[in-house]
Amino acid sequence: MKKSLVLAMAMALGVTASAYAANPFVDVPAGHWAYDSINKLAAAGIVDGYGDNTFGGDRLMTRYEMAQIVAKAMAKGANVDRLAAEFADELDSLGVRVAALEKKSDNVKITGEARFRYADHDAKFMGQKAHAFDADLRSRIWLTGQVNEDWKYTGMIENIQDFSNNSGDEETRFRRAYVEGKLGGMTVTAGRYNMFIANGNIYDDIVDGVELNYGDKVNLKLVAGKGATSTNAWGQDYDTTVNSYAGGELGAVFGTVTATAGYYNLRGLAGIEGGNNAIWFLGTGTNVGDFGLNAMYLRGDWSDNDVKHDEGKSGWTVGATYKGADAAQAGTYGIFANYYNQGVQTYLVHTTDANTFTPCGFKGYGVGIDYTVAKNMVARVAYYDTESKDFWDAEDKIIWTDLTVTF
Repeated sequence: MKKSLVLAMAMALGVTASAYAANPFVDVPAGHWAYDSINKLAAAGIVDGYGDNTFGGDRLMTRYEMAQIVAKAMAKGANVDRLAAEFADELDSLGVRVAALEKKSDNVKITGEARFRYADHDAKFMGQKAHAFDADLRSRIWLTGQVNEDWKYTGMIENIQDFSNNSGDEETRFRRAYVEGKLGGMTVTAGRYNMFIANGNIYDDIVDGVELNYGDKVNLKLVAGKGATSTNAWGQDYDTTVNSYAGGELGAVFGTVTATAGYYNLRGLAGIEGGNNAIWFLGTGTNVGDFGLNAMYLRGDWSDNDVKHDEGKSGWTVGATYKGADAAQAGTYGIFANYYNQGVQTYLVHTTDANTFTPCGFKGYGVGIDYTVAKNMVARVAYYDTESKDFWDAEDKIIWTDLTVTF
């Protein structure tokens, strides 16, 4: 590193001195472009040149020499956070603590995820059989910026490349933009984020809204906002617009048992007969060693000009898990099995990768295994067999495989 580069960085520090040394370096004449800045830095004690009264502006510096300059600038109160983080090891050898500076310099973090998926469908519709497959690559880049000690911002850019046809369809969108923080004793999430309600049995997708959470072992969640156009498990757009929604749920932990109850009012459902829906649910779960069990009962109430719809009002789910794949540890795995029997009034955007035949109601099951093939590389193999609960006489058996890489 040349001293001319160091000088340019030092000039940006805004270091000042109360007095100027009189031309301290013989190789920096009064007419030199950097004369005033070098004198200012020398008077502040940040640069002192070499023993022969030369500045050596064309000389290459060692990292240790640079660290000494950064340490002196820090002692004078200069803002050199990024330089301090870069030369942290050298500064440590000089006895200069930079932990807080490193935290500031890492204020914005970038992480990513790439998932390649192949799904084979053996389907039936109105008695007619059909075979199809889906293949795509979904890439996500997450940006997280720390606003202060209590608040942070998160944004996410998503790209999906469709390989299931010859058109080469590809689309990139800005899919998340929200803040999270503390307000009194509450945790607040606001903006465009992914809302997960009723363990995903009612809704698991993006919304434009606000969410408040209070408590730990006894937790109260309140939400309000509107839905948004989203993308289903096969990368296809569908309109889940909810003109407005509001509701909440209360959860409690009793040793190894959890219990939850909630109510959500969904108004102005786009493309769904009845328009408005109110769903309440009761759920429970437990973990015994590596085994987990869960169950939920749901009931909806569509209304349209006070006309009640009785079809598909209720629904229930049960599930079991064994262990779980840890992306940070190769060789770990998890097994899951779920059964669903949900009426059309009990869900909007379900969390399962199975075909839910929205908005018809569905029943069926899914089983699968997740396995960490290498650090930050998790593979899934699953099988789903579901059918619609209306006159469509539709069924979809899916062999699902994917590989998710995080970085």
